[in-house]
Amino acid sequence: MHWPLFALAVAAFGIGTTEFVIMGLLPDVARDLGVSAPAAGMLVSGYALGVAAGAPVLAIVTAKWQRKRALVGLMCLFILGNVLCAIAPSYNFLMVARVVTAFCHAAFFGIGSVVAAELVPREKRAQAVALMFTGLTVANILGVPFGTALGHAAGWRSTFGAITVIGLAAVIMLWICLPKKIAMQGGSIFKEFRAIVHPQVQLALLTSTLASVSMFSVLTYIAYILLDVTGFTAHQESWVLLLFGAGITVGGLIGGRLADWRLMPVLFSMFVCIALILVQFSWSSRYPLPTLITMFIWGAFSFAVVPAAQIRVLDKAKDAPNLASTLNQGAFNVGNATGAWLGGLAISAGLPLTDLPLLGAGVSVLGFLTVLTSALLDRRAARVAA
Repeated sequence: MHWPLFALAVAAFGIGTTEFVIMGLLPDVARDLGVSAPAAGMLVSGYALGVAAGAPVLAIVTAKWQRKRALVGLMCLFILGNVLCAIAPSYNFLMVARVVTAFCHAAFFGIGSVVAAELVPREKRAQAVALMFTGLTVANILGVPFGTALGHAAGWRSTFGAITVIGLAAVIMLWICLPKKIAMQGGSIFKEFRAIVHPQVQLALLTSTLASVSMFSVLTYIAYILLDVTGFTAHQESWVLLLFGAGITVGGLIGGRLADWRLMPVLFSMFVCIALILVQFSWSSRYPLPTLITMFIWGAFSFAVVPAAQIRVLDKAKDAPNLASTLNQGAFNVGNATGAWLGGLAISAGLPLTDLPLLGAGVSVLGFLTVLTSALLDRRAARVAA
């Protein structure tokens, strides 16, 4: 079981690196292409919207494909997108290239999550999903800081060239390590879409969206906070991002174990803790040591939500696991885009960078209320069934 999960994690590492590394490179990209910080931030939104748009399209296209073939094909699309990013001659070209890259994201993680969950006993599903997403978190430990450092040293285009190589390695590993025959759910894609409109499924998707809005309203502009507010140098910024990546790796693994134990209490607790952490970050971001501590803790709590939210969607969409899992990745990335947009809007309105964590905290409170609503509906359904 471990080698297929490892292959999925390697692919997730590449996807995570290309998604998140742009945030550490935003000032470089903005200078090179002659655009403002909010315009550069839209590269994050463009990627996220590409994920959201690609989710239903790729879900339909790959619905009847063998799971192994689908995952390998999606990674080939990922490679194409990163090649285009590396050669992008203009801002508009880079935006299109980011969207092309993003198209594979939701479908890969959606299908990959279902495959990972099917490779292990039911009581370990969240842990298996968390292991696949470890590739995404390790991307923040290794891929993002080293990709940022490479971009600072050799130009931001070199980073996307390196990611292309990672994508090629992932394709080879997926082809070698994944089983030839992976069980597929039968049924019509249109039947799956009907299952998705259930209120509890929609609330689960909204939970994922709000978790990402909270995170990305701050994380998109973290390079500006670290450089202009905290006072770190560009070299030190890479190490701070590495610390953040370590936090989300720890959080993802622990979150998976906790979600297999008590799913809804974990979601309640995570949103409350994230809100409190971000409130104090609006103050601690002015000082290097508190910022370092906060970045690790914030990363851990923020990513502990991911496996829990993914399993919640699968539990509430039993008749449409592939589509639900794919759309949940789109939901996360709608949150990414919305968070980046809200953060840019706050900056454009003249608010200080230290207000961005307060914005993220407010959104986290909305996430808590969404989980509470879903739990109350569960309780009411249980009473009716009794």
